[in-house]
Amino acid sequence: MSKINGIYAASMSIFNDDLSLNVAKTIQHSEQLIDEGCHGVAIFGSTGQAQLISISAKIELLNKLSSSKYKEKFIIGTGLNSLTETINLMKVSTSLSFKRFLIMPPAYYKYGHADVINFYSKIIEAVSDCEIVLYNFEKLCGYKFDIPTIKELVKKFPKQIIGIKDSTYNIFEELRLDNFSVLPGSETKLIKGLKVGCSGIITATCNITAKLSRKVYDDFIRDKSETDNKKLCDVRKAFENYNLISGIHAYYSTRDIIYKNVLPPLSLLCKKDYQDLEKNLISLNFKN
Repeated sequence: MSKINGIYAASMSIFNDDLSLNVAKTIQHSEQLIDEGCHGVAIFGSTGQAQLISISAKIELLNKLSSSKYKEKFIIGTGLNSLTETINLMKVSTSLSFKRFLIMPPAYYKYGHADVINFYSKIIEAVSDCEIVLYNFEKLCGYKFDIPTIKELVKKFPKQIIGIKDSTYNIFEELRLDNFSVLPGSETKLIKGLKVGCSGIITATCNITAKLSRKVYDDFIRDKSETDNKKLCDVRKAFENYNLISGIHAYYSTRDIIYKNVLPPLSLLCKKDYQDLEKNLISLNFKN
């Protein structure tokens, strides 16, 4: 049985006009996604602009998040290149009883599979009381996991390496391991993944599609029905025409102006692009 199953949102981070992290609003947003149907939330992933947020702001949020009624439903992204800083943030998190982490290999530098095994080994040697979801996203970090590397990590650390978020999509159709969750990074892969044994999804656009994604998931789990799956995939594809972070922040900013704030070098969708996105969603008869 996989340890993580269901619909997980890669949650947004909310910023004040001075671009400081609005801790209360960020937590409120993530809890709302769970209320809308997500089984859980990954916070401080790439969608949450984690690589652009200071460590002090992350720690401030973690301290507040530790009081959430949904505390057990959070996966903490580290969003750091530095091994030392990753370990330190994990130690803070585990001291607050957060045990599950989404960790991508470092960006910028070129390295191989043995180096990646060494990277995660160093993390687990320093923070053994953890459960790690590997983050496979070659577009962002320049490294692509392969199945032998994942199997080696699971063999070496069966209690700590519990799953993978596959946003490169070279893993999810083939990898099957006991007590290991495989979670593609898009709603378009939800049903396809479930059919071949995946555990669910972790996606940016679940900030928008939480209710619909949960319905599609529940329908399939109950009776293999694919009701509403095409609509779900079409909504995801509508957002994929643009930068996902820019699109989901623009979508929410029509309800609450604070969502217009994103961290440079990111930006909100321009007016024309958002109008086109809105028209597309209306044509799909989609309402969040």
